[in-house]
Amino acid sequence: MAAGSSAVWAAHHHACSGGGRFHHPSPSHSHHHRPRRVLPAPLPPLPARRGGASLARPPRASLAAAAAPAVAVRTASEEAVYEVVLRQAALVKTAAPQRRRTTRREQPRWAEEKEEEEGVVGWGLLGDAYDRCGEVCAEYAKTFYLGTQLMTPERRKAVWAIYVWCRRTDELVDGPNASYITPTALDRWEKRLEDLFEGRPYDMYDAALSDTVSKFPVDIQPFKDMIEGMRLDLWKSRYTTFDELYLYCYYVAGTVGLMTVPVMGIAPDSKASTESVYNAALALGIANQLTNILRDVGEDARRGRIYLPLDELAQAGLTEEDIFRGKVTDKWRRFMKGQIQRARLFFDEAEKGVVHLDSDSRWPVLASLWLYRQILDAIEANDYDNFTKRAYVGKAKKLLSLPVAYARAAVAS
Repeated sequence: MAAGSSAVWAAHHHACSGGGRFHHPSPSHSHHHRPRRVLPAPLPPLPARRGGASLARPPRASLAAAAAPAVAVRTASEEAVYEVVLRQAALVKTAAPQRRRTTRREQPRWAEEKEEEEGVVGWGLLGDAYDRCGEVCAEYAKTFYLGTQLMTPERRKAVWAIYVWCRRTDELVDGPNASYITPTALDRWEKRLEDLFEGRPYDMYDAALSDTVSKFPVDIQPFKDMIEGMRLDLWKSRYTTFDELYLYCYYVAGTVGLMTVPVMGIAPDSKASTESVYNAALALGIANQLTNILRDVGEDARRGRIYLPLDELAQAGLTEEDIFRGKVTDKWRRFMKGQIQRARLFFDEAEKGVVHLDSDSRWPVLASLWLYRQILDAIEANDYDNFTKRAYVGKAKKLLSLPVAYARAAVAS
């Protein structure tokens, strides 16, 4: 189920608030080379099709078709994502009904508990690692962090660890040192990822994630795919079709849903197939990332970047120059209405599946979904001026949404 989120959720304004960004080891700065990514919230399941598996995508060909029934034929991008979905779902099935757990004898040295005269105290270095992940989450994703307090301790720690890895990965190409990041640096980061999955963490944050993936049936591919999204950001600043953009949104946001569903858990009484739950986990991440893109059109244009389907711009009678000029016209309003409608369809599909999550995971997911979806309302309230005005959700609206989401999640239990 970020991702988002996403999100591990929509964090920062990604977790529904503005503010600094996390990186290591120095303090964070605002330095963006492409639309801010959600660290998406885990996602709920979509209705199944084609033998119980559907992809989290409303129709994509034209804006006029945005409300039409979903087509059955998957695109090349969807097929690629679908393979990852099947791989993760198979891993979860293999691990059921009992998760693989490491015993104390199997734990690496950094995970050993400290022994003192009065006996075992704390978790030792591993406990410190998880505590630090929680501190980072509390600082940069306050709403999400609050929601994690309702989870079991084991799940709470695990989603903190995943959140921090996603944020660190994002900062490689979106932090103060982004101009120094090369493909080789990302290759080294991917090798480090492989090492931590094999129980060889480099630092305390890696140690927390290494422990998490040893306890939950989490596949490495979504993590690698997120790094692939970072590689795209090093050279790609245009997307010809929505199919291209869909794959990008999967890389940088939908992946988090696949990372976190094994941790969030599926309700024991859910009748949904494992594949449909993981397909749904894409929907919220895609929705959140599309929302980011629509919110940040002007900001991205000032950096020479356009994260909108160029063919759909042309169909609307718009050009790249219109984006750089940044003038709200009737053509732009019509175009934006279609784009917002598409994002809302993803949100709608994501919301349908919240009931299939384990009961203690529903509230943070639903809260992040509702809060992030309101950014689309804010764009409309700004008369579709996402060139010079930033769409945001006020604190009062956020606070009002949280108890409503909590009540809705409780009813679904």
